[in-house]
Amino acid sequence: MSADRGDVFLAGVGGQGALLASEVLGEAFLLSGHDVKKSEVHGMAQRGGAVTTHLRFGPKVYSPLIEPGKADLLIAFEKIEGLRFAHYLRPGGVLLVNAQEILPPSVATGGERYPEDATERLAAVTGRFYLVDALAAALAMREVRAVNMVMVGAASRFLPLPESVYGKALDRCLPERLVAVNLRAFRAGRALIPPDAGAAAR
Repeated sequence: MSADRGDVFLAGVGGQGALLASEVLGEAFLLSGHDVKKSEVHGMAQRGGAVTTHLRFGPKVYSPLIEPGKADLLIAFEKIEGLRFAHYLRPGGVLLVNAQEILPPSVATGGERYPEDATERLAAVTGRFYLVDALAAALAMREVRAVNMVMVGAASRFLPLPESVYGKALDRCLPERLVAVNLRAFRAGRALIPPDAGAAAR
């Protein structure tokens, strides 16, 4: 993506905090002077169903929807969700995936099997594939609910925003008592991605 415009697609499972992650990212872009449009699909979010967000930023954005094959960055909070929505990523785009595996109802009930080659299939989508263990990073902080902010921190390496703006976005999106721990999670996620990865992705 360029410094002044881009398309970010987020995909997760209900309960992972993907919608809050998109709120923080959207607020960070707004604080940096961008026009932002966002569209959310909740599905059966409260029952572990798919949750997706289209987020577009630029000098002026007229539609919130990202066309398949156009997303600059796809943030997947779970491997299967990364595979399910990989077709939204543009050629050469960045695919950032949480290593966590959450069994969908069809797998949990024995009707289907979780794909053993999920990581290999994700790696084949793009040469800019990053698998991060956001759950392990959150558990290291004893904050399992902070997986979403770990992912935001990792994603920040690929976005044209100063690191400081994310703290301001957290201040606006969260109660004061939750800001510090989420900022720690953000920094933990950012540390999972090499500092030069973003430059290579643009």
